[in-house]
Amino acid sequence: MLRARPTHYTSRPEQWATLLMALGLVKTVDDGDWREFDAGSGRLAVGSVVHAHPLDGSTVFGVEVGNLEEFARRTEEAGTQAEIHEGHEETTVQISSDDGFEFFAFPAQRAADGTWAASDEADPGLTVVATWVSPLVGLAATALRNTGARPRTEDDESATFTTKNGGILRIIHGADATNGDLAFEYDGDLEPLLSRLKDADIEARIDEDVLYVANPDAVSGAAPASIVVVAV
Repeated sequence: MLRARPTHYTSRPEQWATLLMALGLVKTVDDGDWREFDAGSGRLAVGSVVHAHPLDGSTVFGVEVGNLEEFARRTEEAGTQAEIHEGHEETTVQISSDDGFEFFAFPAQRAADGTWAASDEADPGLTVVATWVSPLVGLAATALRNTGARPRTEDDESATFTTKNGGILRIIHGADATNGDLAFEYDGDLEPLLSRLKDADIEARIDEDVLYVANPDAVSGAAPASIVVVAV
């Protein structure tokens, strides 16, 4: 299995929880400074950090897989470096792309019914988008294909991939290989999302099929002013 699961780090976890649940995500893990939220497609982890921490307001590209060893073997056989990484708290796979970017695949947890399905309480129209910035979009795209991600769109400036178990992996062109900003896609009318956000006292607006949501981390100046939800 393969699922998009970026991690957002913030010193404002409560504001983020309110925002995400208003968007239609469902909290599935609540373990102190670590929370996870399911969308209709894809998952988002939220890690709490102190104010002014280097990661405060940033999103780290990542995925979940069912079998770490098998995932690493298949990715290596396809031509992309994938190394089992023994951490202090869990085992992961570190993937190294030829553009110089590295990201981790985390072990997924099965649902109560034994499947890899996300929570059926989440808004089915909402999809998590994990973003990777690369000066070499073609090389980055090759790495994602080698992990088992499925190409959806690709040109010189960007590429998007679907995953078997939910979420979108996106590459956009940039000067350096690094993590991009968190985003979402929505399959449906954006007005109900706008209404839910306003009911939760969250500033938001719609402009040309894009919902712009006030970013709780923007007050520190270390994050974009808005989180983007694109209608598809």
